[in-house]
Amino acid sequence: MGCSSSVPDRSSGRSTGVNNGENSEGPDAKNLRVKLVLLGDSGVGKSCIVLRFVRGQFDPTSKVTVGASFLSQTIALQESTTVKFEIWDTAGQERYAALAPLYYRGAGVAVIVYDITSPESFAKAQYWVKELQKHGSPGILMALVGNKADLQEKREVQVQDGIDYAEKNGMFFIETSAKTADNINQLFEEIAKRLPWPSSSS
Repeated sequence: MGCSSSVPDRSSGRSTGVNNGENSEGPDAKNLRVKLVLLGDSGVGKSCIVLRFVRGQFDPTSKVTVGASFLSQTIALQESTTVKFEIWDTAGQERYAALAPLYYRGAGVAVIVYDITSPESFAKAQYWVKELQKHGSPGILMALVGNKADLQEKREVQVQDGIDYAEKNGMFFIETSAKTADNINQLFEEIAKRLPWPSSSS
C-alpha cells in the first residue's frame, strides 16, 4: 500500500546534486540541505508519510513504491533558517533490499518506519537500524517512527517498546499517522532541530 509515485516529483525538487552542497550559494549557517532516506517494511506507510509531509495528501489506493522515489520539501525554522529535505523513499519489498545502500549512502538522516499493528515490521525496523549502524554515514541522524497511530484498537507494538529501542540506539522516537496527519510535520521539525549546522546562527 504505497502512497507515492515511483518517479521524482520534478516540481518540488531535483534528483541531482543530492547532499553535495552544489547549490549556487553553497551550505551556510541559515540554509541547510540534507539527504534523508526512509527505510522499513513494505506497507508500513513510508510513502504516505512523505506525501503527507510534502503535499498534504493521503492516498490509500496508490501503488507500492518500486525501487525508490524522490521528493523534496523545505521547512522554515526560527531565526530565518531553512532546511531542505531531499527525501528518498525506498521500496520495502525484500527484492529491493539490496538496492537500499544506494539510497542511504551519504544520507544525513534516516527515518526508519514500522507499523504499530505489525510486530514483524518492528523487527524489520530493528534490522535496518543495525544495517545503518554498520554501513550508514558516520554520525547519521536516525529517527524511529511508529506509523498508523490511528489504528489504536489493532495495536500490537506498544509505545514503550519503541521508546526503549530508540533510547538504546541513540535515536529519537515518535508515533505518527499519515492518514490523520498526526505528528507528521512534528517528525520533520524535530529532525531539523537535531541536525548539525555548519556554524552557529545565534
